Amino acid sequence: MPRTMPETSYASGTSTVPLLGETIDANLKKAVERFGDREAVVDVAAGRRLTYRELDAEVERVARGLLARGVEKGDRVGIWAPNLLEWFLVQYATARIGAILVNINPAYRTHEVGYVLEQAGISTLVAAPSFRTSDYRAMIDEVRPRVPALADVVYIG
Repeated sequence: MPRTMPETSYASGTSTVPLLGETIDANLKKAVERFGDREAVVDVAAGRRLTYRELDAEVERVARGLLARGVEKGDRVGIWAPNLLEWFLVQYATARIGAILVNINPAYRTHEVGYVLEQAGISTLVAAPSFRTSDYRAMIDEVRPRVPALADVVYIG
C-alpha cells in the first residue's frame, strides 16, 4: 500500500506560539516597510553596513543575477563559503526566487564537495575562491567533470 504524505509540513512543536505563516522573503519585505532606514546588517570584517532598504536592494540584485544565469524556481543552488555577507545575500535571494539553497560545509575536502554536488543535484554553485588552506577553484575544477548537473559556478568577489 503506498504511503500517503500530509499536504503541509506545518508543525509548531511544544510552543503555544504558532510559527509565522509567511515566507522568508515576505518577512524581509515587512521588515523593510517597518525599519527601512535602520541598520539591518553589519559586516565588521568587510567594513560594510546595510539598512533594511539597502539589504532588500542587494537581495534583489543577487536574485536577478541568479535568474539571469538561468536559475529557476525549484533549482538547487549550492553555497560553499565561510561566513560572508554574500552568503547571507544568496540565502535571501534564493528564497526570493523560490530556489532551494544547499549549504556546503566550508571545511569539506574535494571528495566531500563532489559527493554533495552530485547527490543534491546542485545546478548552480556560489563559492568563495578559497578558504583557509583550501583552493576552492581547483577543487571545483577537479570534481566538475563528474557532476553533470552542475551547469554554473559563480565565485564571490
